[in-house]
Amino acid sequence: MSKQDIKQDDQDMVPGRRKFLNTAALAGLTGAGLSVGLSSCKQEAAAPATAPAGAAPAAAPAAAGHASSVHLAPGQLDEYYGIWSGGHTGDMRILGIPSGREITRVPVFNPDPLVGWGITNESKAIMGTKADGSLRYTVADTHHTHASYKNGTYDGKYAWINDKINGRVARVRLDTFECDKITEIPNVQGFHGIFPDKADPVDGAINYTTRVFAGSEFSIPLPNDGNNMDDINKYRSLFTCLDAETMVVRWQALIDGNCDLVASSYDGKLAATNQYNTEMGAKYEDMMSAEKDACAFFHIARIEQAVKDGKFKTYGDSKVPVVDCTRESNKDPKTALAAYVPVPKNPHGVNASPDKKYFICAGKLSPTATVIDLAKVLDYFDGKLEDIKATVVAEVELGLGPLHTAFDGRGNAFTTLFLDSQVVKWNVEAAIKFHAGDKNAKYIVDRLDVQYQPGHLNASQSETVEADGKWLCVGCKFSKDRFLPVGPLHPENEQLIDISGEKMKLIADHPVRPEPHDFIIVKREHIKTRQVYNLDDFPNAIKDPKESGVFRNGNKVTVKLVSQAPAFSLREFTVKKGDEVTLILTNLDKVEDLTHGFAIPKYNINFIVNPLETKSVTFKADKPGVYWAYCTHFCHALHLEMRTRMIVEK
Repeated sequence: MSKQDIKQDDQDMVPGRRKFLNTAALAGLTGAGLSVGLSSCKQEAAAPATAPAGAAPAAAPAAAGHASSVHLAPGQLDEYYGIWSGGHTGDMRILGIPSGREITRVPVFNPDPLVGWGITNESKAIMGTKADGSLRYTVADTHHTHASYKNGTYDGKYAWINDKINGRVARVRLDTFECDKITEIPNVQGFHGIFPDKADPVDGAINYTTRVFAGSEFSIPLPNDGNNMDDINKYRSLFTCLDAETMVVRWQALIDGNCDLVASSYDGKLAATNQYNTEMGAKYEDMMSAEKDACAFFHIARIEQAVKDGKFKTYGDSKVPVVDCTRESNKDPKTALAAYVPVPKNPHGVNASPDKKYFICAGKLSPTATVIDLAKVLDYFDGKLEDIKATVVAEVELGLGPLHTAFDGRGNAFTTLFLDSQVVKWNVEAAIKFHAGDKNAKYIVDRLDVQYQPGHLNASQSETVEADGKWLCVGCKFSKDRFLPVGPLHPENEQLIDISGEKMKLIADHPVRPEPHDFIIVKREHIKTRQVYNLDDFPNAIKDPKESGVFRNGNKVTVKLVSQAPAFSLREFTVKKGDEVTLILTNLDKVEDLTHGFAIPKYNINFIVNPLETKSVTFKADKPGVYWAYCTHFCHALHLEMRTRMIVEK
């Protein structure tokens, strides 16, 4: 890329700030933990060039009209669901957009006493337990969330979310906003990127999600059984495909390098992951020695045919077929299962444009975005393209620290600049023209300062064919001077931006508990929720209060009861010290939102049952005495009186 290729921005950036961060320059940064990026939260000198740190945002106040709809009148509903990852809390957060109001949190990987997640038998079965019945894991780190597709847009059926710590992927039903399945992926660590497919790679009639792709970030010995731990050359990463319905792992692909984030094409034929450690280094200095990294593309139909043909291996105790997608084994494009498109060093993020044409990789350590033409990638696999590098149709400068990209459906892309603390709006086709030699093509449309160090962003319906270009949210990792101080740990700042016009307008700041990552913004009409359950959904439901009682089988005791405001069907029940008690509770109220809770003091039990729902808990009655079990969820004027007595005899 020539110097004239690089400089196009008409906003007169500070000279020298937009040069490629090569290996030599990077060595100075990494020694301080990339302190240039972080120090803008602390030091005036390191703030974005266009606005000093601590200054008021440069964006003009929102005009009346579209932007004013942020402030919803009482009784008004948001236009969109925002589906956010929860970070360390291991949950999924549901926001209303554009208001930014948090509506609920969906517990996924970590216990949650409000709903009894990790306490009830039903939730434990989903989360996974050890032989003694305790949870296998109680911590998580959720990063990315994406939803199921039909006809190129969201169908409101499922959303998936990852746990980076323990290599798990979870599915959330969007009719109830509850997790229904969790799968632990074998042979991987640091599972980071996730994305569902949008159509079948072979059968064009299947125009909906059937697969979910997952990328492992950390290389490990395969199998990771205590052998080869000192030989870093034997460490490898895998790209994984799960079945969207069963959540069973279909296959894995052995690759060169690692996986960062994941994208899928609208026709279902391609999936991809950007890679920031093609060196397969164990130390960060080793991860930055190469001049280029890659965006790895997977030909899904060929991979699945290879699995059918038995061209795979397995590792350790796992029975999952692993196909060879390394460079050495895929030199012939006509038979290749995978291809590696070179991109500038340490990219972060790969995103599919709503016109179905392009994947865009953001540079991170390069100030550029790389536009990859998917039709050309397919041409390469068909042997029509000699050099995989020809799939790159643009590599244009945006600013320092580009991370993630969203779209407005009008040909424009929006990319976060972590080091510049900006969002840049740019036109994809103009960027392609500029890259092809048209130096009159003005691809930069607008820049907006955000506060501070933005990571993920997304726009309303951005990665669907219905991208509507109304709202953009950007997650800022640092919130210097934006909110009341609350001690050493500051909230992060989720900012709302109006992108309906030519110029972006910063509309609102919303503090969030660290550390959310990715999110999607879904039109509310795509999601149809249930307000009450069906008793027949629960095999152990107690359909008549007369079925209530205490049923003993040796020292195993089953207590069956129902709740109907303001009373439980059993006013008291008696068990003996040492009994293993399974308590089953059915809520027979049929009124929307008439939820009951059930808590037993000193026994670490608290959960809720929604209308016509059934849940159960199992515990050992190891403390003799009287214990007032009570309703924890306000349900009635006589809510405080809603209780039952558990008597534990010696």
